[in-house]
Amino acid sequence: MQIKKNLLIGAFCLFQSFLFAQNKSAQITGKVVDPDGYPIPGALIKLQNTNQTSITDVDGSFLLQKLAAGKHLLKISSVGMIPQQKEITIKAGESQTLTIKLAENIQQLETIEVFGRTETQEVNRQAFNVTAIDAKKLYNTTLDISSALDRVAGVRVRESGGVGSNFDLSINGFSGNNVRYFIDGIPMDNFGSSFQINNIPINIAERIEVYKGVVPIWLGSDALGGAVNIVTANRQKNYVDVSYSYGSFNTHRSVINTAITSKKGLTFQLNAFQNYSDNNYKVQVEASNNYTGAYAPSATLRRFHDTYHNEALIANVGVTNKSYADRLLFGITLGQNYKEIQTGARMASVFGGWHRRGNIIMPTLKYKKDDLIKGLSVAINANYNFGSERNIDTMNVRFDWYGNSKPNGSSGERSRSLYKYNNNNGLATAMVSYKVNENSSLALSNNFSTFDRKGNDPLNSANNETPRKTNKNVLGIGYTFAIEDIWSVNTFAKYYYQVTTIGNLANRTTNIDKLGYGAAFNYFINKNLQIRTSYELTNRLPEAIEIFGDVENQEGNPNLKPQESDNINIGVIYNFAINKGNSFSVNVNGAYRYATDFIYTRLNQNQSKVVADNRDGVNTWAVDAELRYTHKQWLNAGFTLTYQYLKNLQKFEIDPSTGQYYSMQSLLYLNQMPNIPFLFGNFDATATIKNIGNNGSNLSFGTNLLYINNFYLYWPAYGGVKGKYGIPLQVALDANVVYSLANGKYNIGLEAKNITDVLMYDNFSLQKPSRGFYLNLRYFISKK
Repeated sequence: MQIKKNLLIGAFCLFQSFLFAQNKSAQITGKVVDPDGYPIPGALIKLQNTNQTSITDVDGSFLLQKLAAGKHLLKISSVGMIPQQKEITIKAGESQTLTIKLAENIQQLETIEVFGRTETQEVNRQAFNVTAIDAKKLYNTTLDISSALDRVAGVRVRESGGVGSNFDLSINGFSGNNVRYFIDGIPMDNFGSSFQINNIPINIAERIEVYKGVVPIWLGSDALGGAVNIVTANRQKNYVDVSYSYGSFNTHRSVINTAITSKKGLTFQLNAFQNYSDNNYKVQVEASNNYTGAYAPSATLRRFHDTYHNEALIANVGVTNKSYADRLLFGITLGQNYKEIQTGARMASVFGGWHRRGNIIMPTLKYKKDDLIKGLSVAINANYNFGSERNIDTMNVRFDWYGNSKPNGSSGERSRSLYKYNNNNGLATAMVSYKVNENSSLALSNNFSTFDRKGNDPLNSANNETPRKTNKNVLGIGYTFAIEDIWSVNTFAKYYYQVTTIGNLANRTTNIDKLGYGAAFNYFINKNLQIRTSYELTNRLPEAIEIFGDVENQEGNPNLKPQESDNINIGVIYNFAINKGNSFSVNVNGAYRYATDFIYTRLNQNQSKVVADNRDGVNTWAVDAELRYTHKQWLNAGFTLTYQYLKNLQKFEIDPSTGQYYSMQSLLYLNQMPNIPFLFGNFDATATIKNIGNNGSNLSFGTNLLYINNFYLYWPAYGGVKGKYGIPLQVALDANVVYSLANGKYNIGLEAKNITDVLMYDNFSLQKPSRGFYLNLRYFISKK
């Protein structure tokens, strides 16, 4: 007992000494600029004879903390600049601010010598097939997260209409719930309809990481086709970032991002945004007048019942950079949305009164600490959504595309309803990692989620259902061995478990448990040439929306089976320069998937809704490539191209009346999967002219060209040659001009979308917005 007591006293004394040292530690803040005074992002600041480094952010700022008093030697380096050393003397508890100017190094530009990398560049060097987008470069646009993702090779975002419409994102052909979404590594499964990637503005993110196929265990989930991780701007400094845009179809977007961090580490963060649009763009439809019966096979009419608006707020308060926590934040996420429903799953169904409302009320907890004890890092996140949704269909009429309404019995437009329901769902994640030595580490992750729907409908008792519940848990363990800038290997295993209860089906309960495993390998042939490959046997468990439906345009399927897939990826990244100021980056990836019980979306029997279903097997071959070119600091251009082929391997179809297989081989056997684009690409270019008007003001011009080859709407085996391709070839051109003043403090942007006003189609031929023009105003200020 005496020994234990002495140990406790000794530990307490050491802890007090550590806290005292923390309070007396010094720090250095600063900014790295070029000869013209422009900030240099991605510059490396290294404290010599230590492992402490910092990398400058988008405005060239850096921070070095917890420094001992005395003399220090800093080495500052950046691509294309002459390295510089600076000696400083700092007192205990003092904070110094530096401005460091680096000169150009022509020889270094020619040999593309790299001294430091941004966080986005570091993510792209992982063994996993991942592409990271630097969202900061898009802050002066009106893009949302999904629009930015649509420019990534291998990714296709498909929407059912304009602002706030339903969306579907595919990565190398795998779409829907095969792809998972995260914010700062926290799954978005329970965020509800008020908080989706197609209504989150790009300004919320610092970067967006797209994992194609194999997903690391620290994103603990049952993602099968890939994952999207939105990394928010967790800048530990004081800043305000405000933007507002207005444009066609009476579209308004507003964003406020701000954070305050005191010298003692007390932190407050606020992200708030709103979207509003009438979505009254023109569409070409087959139209029939309810009263005259006049029929127009190709009428051009405006959408008249598609208004959408949402408002959302994320607030966090807590502490950062403490001995017990790098980050400890308590927060709340609030949001609401209103959505008018213009069409069903196809444009043949048209509505004029049916709409939906929803909200999110979600308290959150975020905790992270590196080196809790030497080598041990811990991250814990938890949240619970108390929000509700409401489906409102009370007009007993039938609308046509001219806006005429006609009495239609007493069953509403689709199914008379005032159904209010709670999709109450919670999430708890934990990640523990231990650095065994300089080269190897172990990791353990666990992701638990729960879903519980309860509802009541005073107009339709058939909707009054007993609770429908799912509980899902994904446990992962991994090991990593890496020799920096030479090679790395990551191995992992996952255990999946799910329990589903459907109360109104005789309290039916289903249990699922699955095992998965995989590995990722990375090798640097030289500092500019990287190859990477990965394999995973993975599982995707049915989602609550797929099992129970979404009470709008998706029908539930309680018989849906889990999907299993073998995923193989291989990729090559090569960076090179051909002469002064001309640098290139080439990224080519190949993927193969063999999925059993493949979950896909089809139309239901009367083609008014979609429903998730299984196919015995589907294999996928996919290739995507990206080429980027940069000329000095004023021109940046890129080209992406994706080809993907999904083949149906189900030999016999199922008789829906008996649930048994037909005896004859299906016409669909070895067919290409329908309603999935198989060839598409993007071209983008941005040119910047510096010092327009006055020093620190830049003018940039940008363009983006989207190409989607024609593709099958229905199974290729059905219909004649002309009827096989239901979705025509599409080419859409966007352009923008941005004027930034005072080194990015004030920004004005003008955008034109779909300039040539072509018809753009997506899911089951639903049309997207016609030509539109938008103005974006942004103000940004920060202070260390």
